[in-house]
Amino acid sequence: MATRETVASLSKRLQAFEDEKAIRTCMNQYMYLCDILDVGFPLDDLMVLFTEDAVWEGRGRRYGKTFGQHQGKDAIRAMFAKYTQPPAHFDTNVHFLTSELIDVQDGEATGSWVLLQTSTFSSGKSQLSSARLSVKFRCDDGIWRMNHFQTESLFNRPVTTPWDQPADLPVPE
Repeated sequence: MATRETVASLSKRLQAFEDEKAIRTCMNQYMYLCDILDVGFPLDDLMVLFTEDAVWEGRGRRYGKTFGQHQGKDAIRAMFAKYTQPPAHFDTNVHFLTSELIDVQDGEATGSWVLLQTSTFSSGKSQLSSARLSVKFRCDDGIWRMNHFQTESLFNRPVTTPWDQPADLPVPE
């Protein structure tokens, strides 16, 4: 009997690790795609990461006003479609995630991260932004997808020069 309990317990723990990895992969894929979001970007690559009834929302004074709330995949697609139209919005855009917490419970999960975003816009202006991300995930047919994405600004700061400078990197001779 103890062996069966041990196997069941280990199987449950292993499944939790696999679920966390799948959730982490979903979130990292989302950030990678946001980094390369540009004119003509294939939005299907991004939309596969969301459930059909997903919600994407900006929260708080700054992001609530800037981004608002978008309910359902069609509304989320329409929001991202604005970034795929000419002229390009970003020249450089890089998202960094940290302070990860993931909790999986019976086919649903919550995750939170602190985001740091370095952006240079096509206008030449640059910005450093940070946000707290709170995301609910749901496992649909064995695939973890975002069901409710929330982002709330922690700070935003203009930067006087573009993040990427054209000069060659110094190396020892």
